[in-house]
Amino acid sequence: MTREEAIPVIERLMHPETPEEESSQILATLERGLACTHISDYIFWDPAPELTAEKDVDRAMAYKSIAL
Repeated sequence: MTREEAIPVIERLMHPETPEEESSQILATLERGLACTHISDYIFWDPAPELTAEKDVDRAMAYKSIAL
């Protein structure tokens, strides 16, 4: 998933009227598409006052999993 594809998806997820079932599907799509299991934390639990889809996508795309 590219940055340009992910931004509107996250914006849809951040919309307060998005149904819970759709939100779950969107999160699963983002986790697979961005290969970042922390995307929901970036979107919903970020302590920064300005929550933006662009910032969340950039953080998710910078995420690198640790090989054990």
